[in-house]
Amino acid sequence: MTTPAQWRKSSFSGGGEGNDCVEIANRSTRVAIRDSKSPTRATLSFPTGTFTAFIQTLKSSR
Repeated sequence: MTTPAQWRKSSFSGGGEGNDCVEIANRSTRVAIRDSKSPTRATLSFPTGTFTAFIQTLKSSR
């Protein structure tokens, strides 16, 4: 789906080497998500608007 250079880790990744997090890759109409501990395994993909709404809900529930 995307090359490794397009993936970026969460700014809230775990301590140490920062491997306890998810990574995302933006595409033109979708956002892909994968587990940073298993980058070659399956990814999830959501429409950009849906992912944005999800993140906004998480931020507002803090």
